[in-house]
Amino acid sequence: MKIAFIGAGKMAEALIACQTGNSIYASDIDSSRLRYLKKRYKIKVADNNLSAFEQGEIVIIAVKPQQVAEILEEIAGRGARVAGHKLIISIAAGVPLSYLQKKLPAFPIIRAMPNNPCLVGAGITALAQGKRVDRRQFRLAEKIFQGVGKVMSVPEKWMDAVTGLSGSGPAFVYQVITALMEGGMDSGLPQKVAQVLALQTVAGAAETLEKSGKTPAELCTMVASPGGTTVEGLKVLEKRKLNKTLAGAVVAAAKKSSVISSQFKI
Repeated sequence: MKIAFIGAGKMAEALIACQTGNSIYASDIDSSRLRYLKKRYKIKVADNNLSAFEQGEIVIIAVKPQQVAEILEEIAGRGARVAGHKLIISIAAGVPLSYLQKKLPAFPIIRAMPNNPCLVGAGITALAQGKRVDRRQFRLAEKIFQGVGKVMSVPEKWMDAVTGLSGSGPAFVYQVITALMEGGMDSGLPQKVAQVLALQTVAGAAETLEKSGKTPAELCTMVASPGGTTVEGLKVLEKRKLNKTLAGAVVAAAKKSSVISSQFKI
């Protein structure tokens, strides 16, 4: 397959890095960025967005939301003669399918929400497909994003919630890890030791939850022996409403995603 990236930032690079066997084209306003990607991954760089668009059988729009309108205007004029023969995938956060489809009415379009851990192949991407997307095209999109982690299909109405949870969620987890480290250091651990312990504790807890088949509440009960150390810590979390705070952060991020989406007028 020929895959074209319009926008060549970090997420585009993560996807490029795992596309073995495919011909890759990329365009970006930063020429030094393109030179770096060409040298490291042996991809082909395009002089402009239209050139990249014309080369790709799959075109991945990997720019910031505020750049999407301009990009779509650029490629819409060239699109009529190739409509239906190219799959468009947008990873621009908050840009709804309805807007994308209005600008490119004859194209099959998929909206993707990858997250930060995709940069190291440990992410998850939610895919919402437009009406013109067939099964084969959706499978191709899945394959592209499986290279950077897990993939799940969702209805687009869930995308704001997905953005709040898996899109913004890694930042909340990084904050939790930082807090665990600080607690360890306040209790006498060196920073490097606290970091290793905090990272593996979070990674191990996630893996245990995934593999054990138990609920978070059940696992928490297993760790929290009556009258033990964990119970004392859980009392602090309950008093300071950690659960409500984290849940509120997800809701706030989801609401912001909805606000961003509403700015793209149909």
